Amino acid sequence: MPTAVGRSITEQFRTFDAHNPHVYRALERMAARRLAAGATRISLKSLFEDLRRQLPHGVAGLNNNFTALYSRQLITQHPHWASVFELRRRRAD
Repeated sequence: MPTAVGRSITEQFRTFDAHNPHVYRALERMAARRLAAGATRISLKSLFEDLRRQLPHGVAGLNNNFTALYSRQLITQHPHWASVFELRRRRAD
């Protein structure tokens, strides 16, 4: 995977996501389970930490800077989840 030096967070995220599609699928499953259990709000940072604990060796490159981008990706794929994730205006690309 290319080095992150000089690349925007969005570029880093796109590279990471392309190399690790299983991460998005896992986050999607975890969010769906929490919603099915009655959750009305979900923290992507909490999902990240749960994912890190579930995977035996973690996920190299799973950067907390990606939480907002994964939230937006989940909402794009599941618009009915828009109220579940709190989004803030992005200051960086």
